[in-house]
Amino acid sequence: MCLAIPALLVEVDPSGEEGVVELWGVRRKVSLALLDREKLVPGKTYVIVHAGFAISVLDEEEARKTLELLEEVASAPRP
Repeated sequence: MCLAIPALLVEVDPSGEEGVVELWGVRRKVSLALLDREKLVPGKTYVIVHAGFAISVLDEEEARKTLELLEEVASAPRP
């Protein structure tokens, strides 16, 4: 099973090929090669990250809802 998660884009390198995303206080470098980099605004843009690649952009509300659901699943009691 594969999982792609939303994360906030916090940095874009000068080449525009890579960026840094943050999720729950953890920062990771990701490839931006699959996105239109002209639309990426560090600190405001949420991206879906899968296997080290930002694969799509989503709005803040959708990112927030998805992250809330992931937190709910993570905190659910285990059988």
